[in-house]
Amino acid sequence: MVIFSEFKFENMERIDFKPGTMIYPLPAVMVSCGTSREEYNIITIAWTGTINSSPPMCYISVRPERHSYDIIKKAGAFVINLSTENMARQTDWCGCRSGNKFDKWKEMGLTPIPATKVNAPMIAEAPVCIECRVQDVVELGSHHMFIAQVVNVSVDPKYMDENTGKFDLAGANPLVYNHGAYYKLGQKIGKFGFSVEKKRNKKKRK
Repeated sequence: MVIFSEFKFENMERIDFKPGTMIYPLPAVMVSCGTSREEYNIITIAWTGTINSSPPMCYISVRPERHSYDIIKKAGAFVINLSTENMARQTDWCGCRSGNKFDKWKEMGLTPIPATKVNAPMIAEAPVCIECRVQDVVELGSHHMFIAQVVNVSVDPKYMDENTGKFDLAGANPLVYNHGAYYKLGQKIGKFGFSVEKKRNKKKRK
């Protein structure tokens, strides 16, 4: 049990904001959907993330008035396409324009290719395409959350490291969204678990 009277707290001034979405940075992803070429669409989303490991599950939150909402709800599937520094303009444009007025694929020079496990297109130019099957839709308020199971992950082989056989996601220069602006990743400062990793003692040979 912690007895707070034993601690001295510094009088640090803080500024309070009204409740809002201040969890940043976030991935800037392009979600593709549709069961036919005439219906294919792309919606840019930052409200997305991982929610379970086994089975692998994720979510996207979409406003019901968005053109892609009914397409995703009807099909019960979508693809999360990770975007890159080089795809920043396409990512932003697809979030600012509506699919009921524009063919986003044609306007942005993006290529739809069939997904392996779900009835939805993938973006060929994306380094990672995550195929998702909707499990539930939770109506939260301004947004409805599509909870989905990841049924397949497709990657661009040019980002595979020939020496290690691992996928080099950092080499794809992922795009992130930070409070109204897009950013590229910075310098790597550590790996998961580095703070508690035990150093190996190398025995000196005699």
